[in-house]
Amino acid sequence: MDVIASMVADRPMVIFSRTTCCMSHTIKTLISGFGANPTVYELDEVPNGQQVERELQQMGCNPSVPAVFIGQQLIGGANQVMSLQLRNQVAPLLIRAGAIWI
Repeated sequence: MDVIASMVADRPMVIFSRTTCCMSHTIKTLISGFGANPTVYELDEVPNGQQVERELQQMGCNPSVPAVFIGQQLIGGANQVMSLQLRNQVAPLLIRAGAIWI
């Protein structure tokens, strides 16, 4: 979990993704629609991607991608983010983390 902690440190928003994952693409599109510019790690393109994926699974991410962190806090995967979106709770989280300004 140290690898993930260092990857999300000092970043308002991080998305762990895979270039071939349609749900990852959906979440990245949703978040960019708010005007956020998240740090995105494509696990099939980074050297330690398999290690990161194992750590995400140990943290409870199943499937491991997409995994969304807002304000260094694990929000969850696509289901959790979409549930927050339906309750209009994504924007307040992004504002609180400094990922967007309105």
